[in-house]
Amino acid sequence: MPELPEVEIVRQSLSKKIKQKKVKKVIVKNRNLRFKIPVYFENFLKNIKITKVKRFSKYLILCLSNNSFCLIHLGMSGTIHIVNINKRSSITNTSFYNLPILPKKHNHVEIYLDNFKVVYNDPRRFGFFQIIKNNDQLKKRFLNLGYEPFNYKFNYEYVYSFFKNKKKSIKNFLLDQKFVCGIGNIYASEILFLCKINPNKSAYLLKKKDCKKIVFNSKKVLSNAIKKGGSTIKNFKDTDGIAGNFQTNFNVYQRNGLNCKRYKCKGIIRKKNISNRSTFFCNICQK
Repeated sequence: MPELPEVEIVRQSLSKKIKQKKVKKVIVKNRNLRFKIPVYFENFLKNIKITKVKRFSKYLILCLSNNSFCLIHLGMSGTIHIVNINKRSSITNTSFYNLPILPKKHNHVEIYLDNFKVVYNDPRRFGFFQIIKNNDQLKKRFLNLGYEPFNYKFNYEYVYSFFKNKKKSIKNFLLDQKFVCGIGNIYASEILFLCKINPNKSAYLLKKKDCKKIVFNSKKVLSNAIKKGGSTIKNFKDTDGIAGNFQTNFNVYQRNGLNCKRYKCKGIIRKKNISNRSTFFCNICQK
């Protein structure tokens, strides 16, 4: 599943192409995504200008000229492709998973703007589109989510207070979108490595200094991932031909059985399933 850095790269790619563009037409080939696409979707977007492309957590937000919004979530396998109608390009994918070119199957939504179209592809169909009528509805839509890692309110006081009397593991909390939104499985393991915290440790056992490390390293890891174009788990280049390469900086993720990269640490990276998610950590320096 694309995490916050990957969705941010998609946002940046989309913004370059569709900002201030008017939607010419919309074709929905399959309405049965996680939430069924409403019958009015095509007509609602037609002739509307996309004024801005924003992101919150793992959600893309198309800001529309009538002060409404189109919310897009990529789910587990969703990808967005930009296809030039007049000149075919070998690379269409703005995301970081699956094929770099437009697949022949599972293209569920096509949005036409000028001489190109934006195509939403999703084999597993866990992603969705949602029309939000106004800003108040948009705020309500995200009320059940925690702060983003980059929000100034995501600070050590908030974290330390949240963890009081909580026995759930710190790894599970980093994946809990009600606590902090946008961090996924890859980056949770990387954050905890930098913090020298065992992912299975109960949250209530963390000291204030540990909470400060979690806040600092959450921002650090995600910022670095965005700068490096996200994590390309499979071969991928974006529509500018640039590959995401944060995976070359992994300290623990997918390094099971390898030596710890930390200076003078003689530990070995181990893999453990926590709540059915693969978790990677050093067996020596993460305590």
